[in-house]
Order: sequence, then structure tokens, then C-alpha cells
Amino acid sequence: MMESPQDESPQEESMATTCDHLDTIATVMPQTLGCAECLQNGSWWVHLRLCRTCGHVGCCDDSPFRHATAHFHASGHPIIEGYDPPEGWGWCFVDEVEVDFEGATTEQRGPIPRFIDDYGRLIPSAIRGLKPQV
Repeated sequence: MMESPQDESPQEESMATTCDHLDTIATVMPQTLGCAECLQNGSWWVHLRLCRTCGHVGCCDDSPFRHATAHFHASGHPIIEGYDPPEGWGWCFVDEVEVDFEGATTEQRGPIPRFIDDYGRLIPSAIRGLKPQV
């Protein structure tokens, strides 16, 4: 039995399936070797996200301060790349869809500080003295 349009929930109707902001993707140089704001404020991060409009490096939403999302809200730059660890995918904040870079991901500039081990656990010696304290 086919569903009629009125059978769809409002949430299903509003979910985008494509990104209308692919034209904003630029080849960028990461501005910092870690989350710009965390480095400035003495904090730590879980993963890094790279703005594919300007090269701002911010921390992911699993990090205490969520600087990549804050950058989107402040700048309006819609697309980030899963930058560290290199993840090969992107995200459009506006359309709320994953973006495929088709292999055109950004190389890391150099060694990036690590605060999380391969099992997703904080490394105590790496976060000693940083904010927020755990």
C-alpha cells in the first residue's frame, strides 16, 4: 500500500535529502593545528571539524565546547569536514545531511595534539591542567 503525502509526519517532510550548499566548498588551508578556540582557551577536544568555506578548525559536538557548531552559527558557513581523525565525510549544518567529498578531503598540516585514545577514552596525561577538568 502506498503512503499518501498526508501520511508523512512534518519531520519527514522537512528533512533534506540533498545539500544545496555544495558550491560553498572550497579547498582550504586549516588555520590551526587543533581547535582554534580550545588552543586559545587551554581546553581539549574529542574530534576536529574543518570549515570548508574558510579553514577554521573547531571541535566536534562530543567535545565540551562544540566550537565547530558555534563557528557555523557565528559565520553561516554551512559545510564542515570530519578533519581529525580524517573521516572522509562532511556535514551541511543548514540541510542537515552528510556530504560526500568524493576523496577531495583536506590534508593535515602537521601533528595534531591528541586527547582521546584509539578506544575513545580521555588520555589523563594529555588533559592534565586543561579545562574543563575531568
